[in-house]
Amino acid sequence: MEISYDADGLVPVVIQDWSSGEVLTLAYANAEAVARTRETGQLHLWSRSRGELWRKGATSGNTQAVKALRVDCDGDALLALVEPAGPACHTGERTCFFTGDLEPPAPHEVLPALERTLRARQSQRPEGSYTVALLDDPGHIGEKVQEEAEEVARAAREETDERVDSEAADVLYHLLVLLRSRDRSLADAAEVLRERRS
Repeated sequence: MEISYDADGLVPVVIQDWSSGEVLTLAYANAEAVARTRETGQLHLWSRSRGELWRKGATSGNTQAVKALRVDCDGDALLALVEPAGPACHTGERTCFFTGDLEPPAPHEVLPALERTLRARQSQRPEGSYTVALLDDPGHIGEKVQEEAEEVARAAREETDERVDSEAADVLYHLLVLLRSRDRSLADAAEVLRERRS
Protein backbone atom coordinates (compact mmCIF):
# COMPACT_ATOMS: atom_id res chain seq x y z
CA MET A 1 0.00 0.00 0.00
CA GLU A 2 1.14 3.53 -0.75
CA ILE A 3 1.95 5.78 2.22
CA SER A 4 -0.12 8.95 2.58
CA TYR A 5 2.10 11.66 4.04
CA ASP A 6 0.51 14.72 5.67
CA ALA A 7 0.85 18.32 4.48
CA ASP A 8 4.31 18.50 6.09
CA GLY A 9 5.41 15.34 4.28
CA LEU A 10 5.30 13.26 7.48
CA VAL A 11 3.63 10.07 8.64
CA PRO A 12 3.30 8.96 12.29
CA VAL A 13 5.23 5.80 13.19
CA VAL A 14 4.22 3.64 16.14
CA ILE A 15 7.33 1.76 17.26
CA GLN A 16 6.68 -1.63 18.86
CA ASP A 17 9.01 -4.23 20.35
CA TRP A 18 9.15 -7.22 17.97
CA SER A 19 9.49 -9.79 20.76
CA SER A 20 7.19 -8.49 23.48
CA GLY A 21 4.62 -6.44 21.57
CA GLU A 22 5.15 -3.50 23.90
CA VAL A 23 4.77 -0.05 22.34
CA LEU A 24 8.08 1.80 22.70
CA THR A 25 7.36 5.23 21.27
CA LEU A 26 5.58 7.32 18.66
CA ALA A 27 7.65 9.27 16.16
CA TYR A 28 7.41 10.63 12.61
CA ALA A 29 9.03 9.78 9.31
CA ASN A 30 9.20 11.38 5.91
CA ALA A 31 9.69 9.54 2.61
CA GLU A 32 13.48 9.71 2.92
CA ALA A 33 13.39 8.22 6.44
CA VAL A 34 11.16 5.38 5.24
CA ALA A 35 13.47 4.74 2.28
CA ARG A 36 16.59 4.71 4.53
CA THR A 37 14.84 2.37 6.98
CA ARG A 38 14.03 -0.06 4.17
CA GLU A 39 17.55 0.18 2.71
CA THR A 40 19.47 -0.31 5.97
CA GLY A 41 17.12 -2.28 8.22
CA GLN A 42 17.75 0.33 10.93
CA LEU A 43 14.99 2.69 12.03
CA HIS A 44 15.31 6.18 10.55
CA LEU A 45 12.94 8.98 11.52
CA TRP A 46 12.35 12.68 11.00
CA SER A 47 12.99 14.95 13.96
CA ARG A 48 10.31 17.62 13.96
CA SER A 49 12.15 19.64 16.63
CA ARG A 50 15.51 19.60 14.82
CA GLY A 51 14.10 19.50 11.32
CA GLU A 52 16.40 16.69 10.21
CA LEU A 53 16.61 13.02 9.34
CA TRP A 54 18.08 10.83 12.08
CA ARG A 55 18.90 7.19 12.64
CA LYS A 56 17.54 5.94 15.95
CA GLY A 57 20.51 5.37 18.26
CA ALA A 58 23.03 7.31 16.18
CA THR A 59 24.28 9.16 19.26
CA SER A 60 23.02 6.97 22.14
CA GLY A 61 23.85 3.60 20.62
CA ASN A 62 20.28 2.47 21.36
CA THR A 63 19.55 1.40 17.80
CA GLN A 64 16.40 -0.31 16.62
CA ALA A 65 16.68 -3.02 13.98
CA VAL A 66 13.47 -3.13 11.95
CA LYS A 67 11.95 -6.59 11.56
CA ALA A 68 8.80 -5.37 9.79
CA LEU A 69 7.34 -2.10 8.59
CA ARG A 70 3.56 -2.18 8.29
CA VAL A 71 1.18 0.35 6.78
CA ASP A 72 -2.28 0.90 8.24
CA CYS A 73 -5.46 0.44 6.18
CA ASP A 74 -5.62 4.12 5.16
CA GLY A 75 -1.91 4.40 4.47
CA ASP A 76 -1.58 7.33 6.88
CA ALA A 77 0.29 5.62 9.75
CA LEU A 78 3.13 3.11 10.05
CA LEU A 79 3.94 0.39 12.55
CA ALA A 80 7.63 -0.37 12.95
CA LEU A 81 8.29 -3.70 14.65
CA VAL A 82 11.82 -3.45 16.02
CA GLU A 83 14.47 -5.28 18.00
CA PRO A 84 15.73 -2.54 20.35
CA ALA A 85 19.36 -2.46 21.46
CA GLY A 86 18.73 -0.52 24.65
CA PRO A 87 16.13 1.93 25.93
CA ALA A 88 13.79 3.58 23.43
CA CYS A 89 13.27 6.76 25.43
CA HIS A 90 15.76 9.64 25.66
CA THR A 91 15.21 9.53 29.46
CA GLY A 92 16.78 6.07 29.60
CA GLU A 93 13.44 4.32 30.17
CA ARG A 94 12.73 1.21 28.15
CA THR A 95 9.63 2.81 26.60
CA CYS A 96 8.45 6.40 26.31
CA PHE A 97 5.14 5.32 27.84
CA PHE A 98 6.30 5.01 31.46
CA THR A 99 3.89 7.50 33.04
CA GLY A 100 0.13 7.63 33.42
CA ASP A 101 -2.08 4.63 34.19
CA LEU A 102 0.52 1.91 34.69
CA GLU A 103 -1.52 -0.29 37.00
CA PRO A 104 -2.75 -2.80 36.35
CA PRO A 105 -0.31 -3.81 33.63
CA ALA A 106 -1.95 -4.97 30.41
CA PRO A 107 -1.97 -8.77 29.94
CA HIS A 108 0.64 -8.60 27.16
CA GLU A 109 3.02 -6.70 29.46
CA VAL A 110 3.13 -9.29 32.26
CA LEU A 111 5.37 -11.99 30.76
CA PRO A 112 7.93 -9.60 29.19
CA ALA A 113 8.17 -7.79 32.55
CA LEU A 114 8.67 -11.13 34.31
CA GLU A 115 11.42 -12.06 31.83
CA ARG A 116 13.19 -8.76 32.59
CA THR A 117 12.88 -9.46 36.34
CA LEU A 118 14.38 -12.93 35.86
CA ARG A 119 17.31 -11.46 33.90
CA ALA A 120 17.86 -8.97 36.73
CA ARG A 121 17.78 -11.76 39.35
CA GLN A 122 20.28 -13.74 37.27
CA SER A 123 22.73 -10.84 37.07
CA GLN A 124 22.18 -9.19 40.49
CA ARG A 125 21.73 -12.46 42.44
CA PRO A 126 19.88 -11.09 45.49
CA GLU A 127 20.34 -13.07 48.72
CA GLY A 128 17.48 -15.46 49.48
CA SER A 129 15.93 -15.27 46.00
CA TYR A 130 13.90 -18.34 45.02
CA THR A 131 14.65 -17.58 41.38
CA VAL A 132 18.41 -17.52 42.02
CA ALA A 133 18.16 -20.83 43.89
CA LEU A 134 16.41 -22.36 40.88
CA LEU A 135 18.92 -20.89 38.43
CA ASP A 136 21.74 -22.41 40.49
CA ASP A 137 20.19 -25.89 40.23
CA PRO A 138 19.27 -26.63 36.57
CA GLY A 139 18.06 -30.15 37.34
CA HIS A 140 15.65 -28.83 39.93
CA ILE A 141 14.15 -26.33 37.46
CA GLY A 142 13.15 -29.17 35.13
CA GLU A 143 11.63 -31.07 38.05
CA LYS A 144 9.62 -27.98 39.06
CA VAL A 145 8.29 -27.52 35.51
CA GLN A 146 7.23 -31.16 35.47
CA GLU A 147 5.65 -30.90 38.94
CA GLU A 148 3.73 -27.73 38.06
CA ALA A 149 2.55 -29.21 34.75
CA GLU A 150 1.16 -32.21 36.64
CA GLU A 151 -0.59 -29.86 39.08
CA VAL A 152 -2.26 -27.83 36.32
CA ALA A 153 -3.39 -31.05 34.62
CA ARG A 154 -4.87 -32.28 37.90
CA ALA A 155 -6.55 -28.92 38.49
CA ALA A 156 -8.06 -29.10 35.00
CA ARG A 157 -9.57 -32.49 35.85
CA GLU A 158 -10.67 -31.91 39.42
CA GLU A 159 -10.59 -28.28 40.55
CA THR A 160 -12.00 -24.80 39.95
CA ASP A 161 -11.12 -22.46 37.11
CA GLU A 162 -9.30 -20.25 39.62
CA ARG A 163 -7.06 -23.18 40.59
CA VAL A 164 -6.37 -23.88 36.92
CA ASP A 165 -5.35 -20.23 36.47
CA SER A 166 -3.12 -20.35 39.54
CA GLU A 167 -1.40 -23.58 38.55
CA ALA A 168 -0.97 -22.36 34.95
CA ALA A 169 0.74 -19.24 36.32
CA ASP A 170 3.12 -21.49 38.29
CA VAL A 171 3.94 -23.43 35.11
CA LEU A 172 4.65 -20.22 33.20
CA TYR A 173 6.91 -18.84 35.94
CA HIS A 174 8.95 -22.02 36.23
CA LEU A 175 9.13 -22.42 32.45
CA LEU A 176 10.47 -18.87 32.13
CA VAL A 177 13.10 -19.61 34.79
CA LEU A 178 14.08 -22.77 32.89
CA LEU A 179 14.39 -20.78 29.64
CA ARG A 180 16.44 -18.06 31.40
CA SER A 181 18.79 -20.73 32.80
CA ARG A 182 19.58 -21.65 29.21
CA ASP A 183 19.73 -18.00 28.05
CA ARG A 184 16.54 -18.55 26.07
CA SER A 185 13.28 -16.59 26.10
CA LEU A 186 9.64 -16.88 25.17
CA ALA A 187 10.54 -15.17 21.90
CA ASP A 188 12.77 -18.13 21.01
CA ALA A 189 9.93 -20.59 21.63
CA ALA A 190 7.52 -18.31 19.75
CA GLU A 191 9.88 -18.35 16.76
CA VAL A 192 9.63 -22.15 16.65
CA LEU A 193 5.82 -21.87 16.71
CA ARG A 194 5.97 -19.29 13.91
CA GLU A 195 8.10 -21.60 11.79
CA ARG A 196 5.76 -24.51 12.42
CA ARG A 197 2.83 -22.40 11.26
CA SER A 198 4.48 -21.78 7.89
